[in-house]
Amino acid sequence: MTKKLIIPLLIPFLLYSCISITKYPAASVHRQDFVTATLAPIETRWMPATATYSPAIGTTSPVMTTFTPANCTNAAILLRDVTVPDNTQVKSGEIFTKTWEFQNTGTCSWINYTLKFTSGDEINAPASTLMPAVASNEKVQVSMDLTAPTADGTYSGYFALYSSDGNVIPIGTERTFWVKFRVGDYAAVSAESRSIPGPSGNCNYGPNASTVSQVISLINAERINADLPALAVDSEIAAFAQIHAEDMAYNNFLSHDGSDGSFGERMMHHDIAHPNARIFGEILAIGTPQNAMDQWRMDEHWNYVLGSGFTRIGVGYAYNSCSDYGGYITVDFGE
Repeated sequence: MTKKLIIPLLIPFLLYSCISITKYPAASVHRQDFVTATLAPIETRWMPATATYSPAIGTTSPVMTTFTPANCTNAAILLRDVTVPDNTQVKSGEIFTKTWEFQNTGTCSWINYTLKFTSGDEINAPASTLMPAVASNEKVQVSMDLTAPTADGTYSGYFALYSSDGNVIPIGTERTFWVKFRVGDYAAVSAESRSIPGPSGNCNYGPNASTVSQVISLINAERINADLPALAVDSEIAAFAQIHAEDMAYNNFLSHDGSDGSFGERMMHHDIAHPNARIFGEILAIGTPQNAMDQWRMDEHWNYVLGSGFTRIGVGYAYNSCSDYGGYITVDFGE
Protein backbone atom coordinates (compact mmCIF):
# COMPACT_ATOMS: atom_id res chain seq x y z
CA MET A 1 0.00 0.00 0.00
CA THR A 2 1.36 3.46 -0.88
CA LYS A 3 1.86 5.57 2.18
CA LYS A 4 -0.22 8.72 2.27
CA LEU A 5 0.31 11.61 4.62
CA ILE A 6 -3.19 12.54 5.72
CA ILE A 7 -3.70 15.30 8.26
CA PRO A 8 -7.39 15.52 9.14
CA LEU A 9 -8.68 18.69 10.74
CA LEU A 10 -10.25 18.33 14.15
CA ILE A 11 -13.40 20.30 14.89
CA PRO A 12 -13.87 20.21 18.67
CA PHE A 13 -17.28 18.95 19.74
CA LEU A 14 -18.69 21.84 21.65
CA LEU A 15 -21.46 21.37 23.72
CA TYR A 16 9.71 -9.39 41.07
CA SER A 17 11.78 -11.17 43.52
CA CYS A 18 10.22 -9.06 46.21
CA ILE A 19 6.57 -8.04 46.04
CA SER A 20 4.63 -5.56 48.17
CA ILE A 21 0.99 -4.57 48.07
CA THR A 22 -0.97 -1.39 48.81
CA LYS A 23 -4.75 -1.47 48.45
CA TYR A 24 -7.34 1.30 48.09
CA PRO A 25 -11.14 1.25 48.47
CA ALA A 26 -13.20 1.79 45.33
CA ALA A 27 -13.98 5.47 44.73
CA SER A 28 -15.81 7.47 42.12
CA VAL A 29 -13.78 9.62 39.71
CA HIS A 30 -14.22 13.36 40.16
CA ARG A 31 -15.03 15.11 36.89
CA GLN A 32 -14.04 18.71 36.29
CA ASP A 33 -16.52 21.19 34.80
CA PHE A 34 -15.35 21.86 31.23
CA VAL A 35 -17.21 22.71 28.02
CA THR A 36 -17.01 19.02 27.15
CA ALA A 37 -17.03 16.50 29.96
CA THR A 38 -13.48 15.30 30.60
CA LEU A 39 -12.11 12.31 32.43
CA ALA A 40 -9.61 13.30 35.09
CA PRO A 41 -6.68 10.99 35.88
CA ILE A 42 -7.52 8.35 38.45
CA GLU A 43 -4.26 9.20 40.19
CA THR A 44 -1.80 12.02 39.59
CA ARG A 45 1.96 11.64 39.25
CA TRP A 46 2.69 11.36 42.96
CA MET A 47 2.45 8.37 45.22
CA PRO A 48 0.22 8.98 48.25
CA ALA A 49 1.39 7.90 51.67
CA THR A 50 -0.53 4.72 52.44
CA ALA A 51 -0.24 1.78 54.74
CA THR A 52 0.85 -1.56 53.35
CA TYR A 53 -1.89 -4.16 53.24
CA SER A 54 -0.46 -6.93 55.43
CA PRO A 55 -1.52 -10.57 55.80
CA ALA A 56 -3.05 -11.78 59.02
CA ILE A 57 -0.72 -13.39 61.53
CA GLY A 58 0.01 -17.00 60.63
CA THR A 59 -1.18 -16.64 57.01
CA THR A 60 0.66 -16.08 53.73
CA SER A 61 -2.00 -13.87 52.14
CA PRO A 62 -4.59 -11.34 53.36
CA VAL A 63 -7.82 -12.73 54.75
CA MET A 64 -10.66 -12.38 52.21
CA THR A 65 -14.25 -12.48 53.42
CA THR A 66 -15.84 -11.10 50.22
CA PHE A 67 -18.37 -13.42 48.64
CA THR A 68 -17.50 -14.40 45.06
CA PRO A 69 -20.63 -14.99 42.95
CA ALA A 70 -20.99 -18.05 40.75
CA ASN A 71 -20.14 -17.55 37.07
CA CYS A 72 -18.27 -14.35 37.90
CA THR A 73 -16.17 -12.48 35.35
CA ASN A 74 -12.45 -11.73 35.40
CA ALA A 75 -11.16 -8.35 34.22
CA ALA A 76 -8.55 -5.81 35.26
CA ILE A 77 -7.15 -2.45 34.20
CA LEU A 78 -3.71 -0.96 34.70
CA LEU A 79 -4.33 2.43 36.28
CA ARG A 80 -0.78 3.74 36.13
CA ASP A 81 2.94 3.10 36.44
CA VAL A 82 3.60 4.36 39.96
CA THR A 83 7.38 4.05 39.55
CA VAL A 84 9.75 3.59 36.58
CA PRO A 85 7.57 4.83 33.69
CA ASP A 86 8.44 3.50 30.22
CA ASN A 87 11.95 4.47 29.05
CA THR A 88 13.17 5.54 32.48
CA GLN A 89 16.97 5.56 32.64
CA VAL A 90 18.46 3.34 35.37
CA LYS A 91 22.05 2.64 36.33
CA SER A 92 24.01 -0.34 35.09
CA GLY A 93 23.39 -3.35 37.35
CA GLU A 94 21.05 -1.34 39.60
CA ILE A 95 18.39 -3.10 41.66
CA PHE A 96 15.25 -0.98 41.26
CA THR A 97 11.63 -1.29 42.34
CA LYS A 98 8.90 -1.25 39.70
CA THR A 99 5.37 -0.54 40.97
CA TRP A 100 2.14 -0.91 38.98
CA GLU A 101 -1.35 0.00 40.16
CA PHE A 102 -4.27 -2.20 39.06
CA GLN A 103 -7.99 -2.30 39.66
CA ASN A 104 -10.08 -5.47 39.75
CA THR A 105 -12.88 -4.50 37.32
CA GLY A 106 -14.43 -7.96 37.18
CA THR A 107 -16.92 -9.57 39.55
CA CYS A 108 -14.56 -12.33 40.70
CA SER A 109 -12.41 -11.80 43.77
CA TRP A 110 -8.73 -12.46 43.14
CA ILE A 111 -7.97 -15.43 45.38
CA ASN A 112 -4.85 -17.52 44.66
CA TYR A 113 -4.13 -15.48 41.52
CA THR A 114 -0.53 -15.23 40.30
CA LEU A 115 1.72 -12.87 38.39
CA LYS A 116 4.05 -14.62 35.94
CA PHE A 117 7.00 -13.39 33.90
CA THR A 118 6.14 -14.33 30.31
CA SER A 119 8.94 -12.96 28.12
CA GLY A 120 11.59 -10.29 27.74
CA ASP A 121 15.12 -9.55 28.86
CA GLU A 122 16.91 -11.06 31.83
CA ILE A 123 16.07 -8.64 34.66
CA ASN A 124 16.01 -11.08 37.59
CA ALA A 125 12.21 -11.18 37.60
CA PRO A 126 10.51 -13.99 39.56
CA ALA A 127 8.97 -16.62 37.29
CA SER A 128 5.75 -16.63 39.33
CA THR A 129 4.47 -14.64 42.31
CA LEU A 130 1.32 -15.23 44.36
CA MET A 131 -1.01 -12.23 44.40
CA PRO A 132 -2.85 -11.18 47.55
CA ALA A 133 -6.62 -11.46 47.70
CA VAL A 134 -8.31 -8.50 45.98
CA ALA A 135 -12.07 -7.90 46.00
CA SER A 136 -14.10 -6.72 43.02
CA ASN A 137 -13.59 -2.98 42.26
CA GLU A 138 -10.66 -2.82 44.67
CA LYS A 139 -7.34 -1.21 43.69
CA VAL A 140 -3.96 -2.73 44.43
CA GLN A 141 -0.34 -1.65 44.00
CA VAL A 142 2.14 -4.38 43.11
CA SER A 143 5.90 -3.83 43.47
CA MET A 144 8.79 -5.99 42.30
CA ASP A 145 12.53 -5.63 42.79
CA LEU A 146 14.22 -6.04 39.39
CA THR A 147 17.85 -5.85 38.29
CA ALA A 148 19.08 -3.80 35.33
CA PRO A 149 21.60 -5.46 32.98
CA THR A 150 25.14 -4.11 33.01
CA ALA A 151 25.35 -3.26 29.29
CA ASP A 152 23.91 -0.03 27.87
CA GLY A 153 20.70 -0.51 25.89
CA THR A 154 16.91 -0.63 26.10
CA TYR A 155 15.25 -3.50 27.99
CA SER A 156 11.74 -4.88 28.51
CA GLY A 157 10.04 -7.47 30.68
CA TYR A 158 6.48 -8.72 30.11
CA PHE A 159 4.16 -10.15 32.76
CA ALA A 160 0.65 -11.62 32.87
CA LEU A 161 -1.99 -12.03 35.56
CA TYR A 162 -3.37 -15.56 35.92
CA SER A 163 -6.52 -16.74 37.68
CA SER A 164 -6.48 -19.70 40.08
CA ASP A 165 -7.53 -22.02 37.22
CA GLY A 166 -4.60 -20.90 35.03
CA ASN A 167 -6.37 -18.52 32.64
CA VAL A 168 -4.84 -15.18 31.65
CA ILE A 169 -6.79 -12.20 32.97
CA PRO A 170 -6.95 -9.37 30.38
CA ILE A 171 -5.44 -6.06 31.47
CA GLY A 172 -7.79 -3.72 29.62
CA THR A 173 -7.30 -4.78 26.00
CA GLU A 174 -3.87 -6.31 26.61
CA ARG A 175 -2.89 -9.80 27.73
CA THR A 176 0.31 -8.55 29.35
CA PHE A 177 1.73 -5.59 31.22
CA TRP A 178 5.38 -4.62 31.23
CA VAL A 179 8.38 -2.72 32.46
CA LYS A 180 10.51 -0.86 29.90
CA PHE A 181 13.68 0.99 30.76
CA ARG A 182 17.09 1.92 29.42
CA VAL A 183 20.60 1.65 30.77
CA GLY A 184 23.14 4.38 30.04
CA ASP A 185 22.94 7.07 27.38
CA TYR A 186 21.73 4.69 24.71
CA ALA A 187 21.83 6.47 21.33
CA ALA A 188 18.94 4.52 19.80
CA VAL A 189 16.30 5.88 22.18
CA SER A 190 13.47 7.14 19.96
CA ALA A 191 12.05 10.65 19.92
CA GLU A 192 8.76 9.64 21.55
CA SER A 193 10.58 8.30 24.61
CA ARG A 194 11.35 11.85 25.69
CA SER A 195 9.32 13.12 28.62
CA ILE A 196 7.01 16.12 28.39
CA PRO A 197 7.34 18.32 31.50
CA GLY A 198 4.11 18.69 33.43
CA PRO A 199 2.39 22.08 33.65
CA SER A 200 3.58 24.60 36.21
CA GLY A 201 1.36 25.94 38.94
CA ASN A 202 -1.33 24.19 40.94
CA CYS A 203 -2.49 21.84 38.14
CA ASN A 204 -3.87 18.33 38.41
CA TYR A 205 -2.38 16.41 35.50
CA GLY A 206 -1.38 12.97 34.27
CA PRO A 207 -2.23 10.06 31.94
CA ASN A 208 -5.07 7.59 32.44
CA ALA A 209 -4.60 3.99 31.29
CA SER A 210 -8.29 3.22 31.78
CA THR A 211 -9.28 5.93 29.28
CA VAL A 212 -6.86 4.50 26.72
CA SER A 213 -8.34 1.01 27.13
CA GLN A 214 -11.89 2.34 26.77
CA VAL A 215 -11.08 4.21 23.54
CA ILE A 216 -9.52 1.08 22.03
CA SER A 217 -12.47 -1.07 23.10
CA LEU A 218 -15.02 1.36 21.63
CA ILE A 219 -13.16 1.60 18.31
CA ASN A 220 -12.81 -2.16 18.00
CA ALA A 221 -16.47 -2.69 18.93
CA GLU A 222 -17.51 -0.42 16.04
CA ARG A 223 -15.18 -2.27 13.68
CA ILE A 224 -16.59 -5.65 14.66
CA ASN A 225 -20.13 -4.32 14.18
CA ALA A 226 -19.06 -3.26 10.67
CA ASP A 227 -17.63 -6.76 9.94
CA LEU A 228 -14.07 -5.42 10.13
CA PRO A 229 -11.24 -7.04 12.10
CA ALA A 230 -10.29 -5.54 15.43
CA LEU A 231 -7.08 -3.52 15.51
CA ALA A 232 -4.08 -4.86 17.42
CA VAL A 233 -2.42 -2.53 19.91
CA ASP A 234 1.13 -1.67 18.86
CA SER A 235 3.32 -0.52 21.77
CA GLU A 236 5.55 1.71 19.60
CA ILE A 237 2.57 3.45 17.98
CA ALA A 238 0.99 3.81 21.42
CA ALA A 239 4.13 5.53 22.72
CA PHE A 240 3.99 7.93 19.77
CA ALA A 241 0.33 8.73 20.49
CA GLN A 242 0.88 9.15 24.23
CA ILE A 243 3.71 11.65 23.89
CA HIS A 244 1.55 13.82 21.61
CA ALA A 245 -1.45 13.64 23.96
CA GLU A 246 0.79 14.79 26.81
CA ASP A 247 2.31 17.51 24.63
CA MET A 248 -1.16 18.91 23.85
CA ALA A 249 -2.45 18.65 27.42
CA TYR A 250 0.60 20.03 29.20
CA ASN A 251 1.30 22.79 26.64
CA ASN A 252 -2.40 23.66 26.16
CA PHE A 253 -2.96 23.32 22.41
CA LEU A 254 -5.08 21.17 20.09
CA SER A 255 -3.32 20.36 16.82
CA HIS A 256 -1.62 17.58 14.89
CA ASP A 257 1.50 19.76 14.86
CA GLY A 258 3.56 19.03 17.94
CA SER A 259 5.37 21.67 19.95
CA ASP A 260 8.65 20.42 18.45
CA GLY A 261 7.55 20.18 14.79
CA SER A 262 4.77 19.46 12.35
CA PHE A 263 2.76 16.25 12.17
CA GLY A 264 4.76 15.22 9.08
CA GLU A 265 8.03 15.69 10.91
CA ARG A 266 6.80 13.81 13.97
CA MET A 267 5.64 10.91 11.83
CA MET A 268 8.84 10.87 9.76
CA HIS A 269 11.02 10.69 12.89
CA HIS A 270 8.87 7.88 14.26
CA ASP A 271 8.94 5.90 11.00
CA ILE A 272 12.72 6.17 10.77
CA ALA A 273 13.10 4.84 14.33
CA HIS A 274 10.36 2.20 13.90
CA PRO A 275 10.15 1.00 10.28
CA ASN A 276 8.02 -1.98 11.35
CA ALA A 277 5.47 0.21 13.16
CA ARG A 278 4.81 2.96 10.64
CA ILE A 279 1.89 5.36 11.09
CA PHE A 280 -0.59 6.13 8.30
CA GLY A 281 -3.13 8.37 10.00
CA GLU A 282 -3.96 10.24 13.19
CA ILE A 283 -7.17 11.58 14.75
CA LEU A 284 -7.62 13.73 17.85
CA ALA A 285 -10.43 14.39 20.30
CA ILE A 286 -11.22 15.97 23.65
CA GLY A 287 -13.29 14.70 26.54
CA THR A 288 -14.33 11.20 27.53
CA PRO A 289 -13.99 8.10 25.31
CA GLN A 290 -17.66 8.36 24.31
CA ASN A 291 -17.25 12.09 23.60
CA ALA A 292 -14.41 11.14 21.25
CA MET A 293 -16.51 8.56 19.40
CA ASP A 294 -19.33 11.10 19.00
CA GLN A 295 -16.91 13.70 17.61
CA TRP A 296 -15.36 11.32 15.08
CA ARG A 297 -18.73 9.95 13.98
CA MET A 298 -19.81 13.42 12.81
CA ASP A 299 -17.28 13.82 9.98
CA GLU A 300 -14.45 12.23 7.99
CA HIS A 301 -12.74 10.99 11.15
CA TRP A 302 -15.09 8.01 11.05
CA ASN A 303 -13.23 6.82 7.93
CA TYR A 304 -10.25 6.23 10.19
CA VAL A 305 -12.23 4.37 12.84
CA LEU A 306 -13.58 2.03 10.14
CA GLY A 307 -10.49 2.12 7.90
CA SER A 308 -10.15 -1.24 6.13
CA GLY A 309 -6.43 -0.75 5.44
CA PHE A 310 -5.41 -0.48 9.11
CA THR A 311 -4.37 -3.41 11.28
CA ARG A 312 -2.72 -1.71 14.27
CA ILE A 313 -3.57 1.10 16.65
CA GLY A 314 -1.97 3.20 19.37
CA VAL A 315 -3.89 5.50 21.72
CA GLY A 316 -2.66 8.22 24.06
CA TYR A 317 -4.52 10.24 26.69
CA ALA A 318 -3.44 13.03 29.04
CA TYR A 319 -5.29 15.39 31.34
CA ASN A 320 -4.43 18.87 32.60
CA SER A 321 -6.85 20.76 34.84
CA CYS A 322 -5.19 24.05 33.81
CA SER A 323 -5.77 23.51 30.07
CA ASP A 324 -8.63 24.72 27.88
CA TYR A 325 -10.20 21.28 27.33
CA GLY A 326 -8.90 19.16 30.22
CA GLY A 327 -8.52 15.76 28.54
CA TYR A 328 -6.80 15.19 25.18
CA ILE A 329 -6.96 11.97 23.13
CA THR A 330 -4.62 10.96 20.28
CA VAL A 331 -5.23 7.90 18.12
CA ASP A 332 -2.68 6.73 15.53
CA PHE A 333 -3.26 3.99 12.97
CA GLY A 334 -0.75 1.65 11.31
CA GLU A 335 -0.77 -1.20 8.80
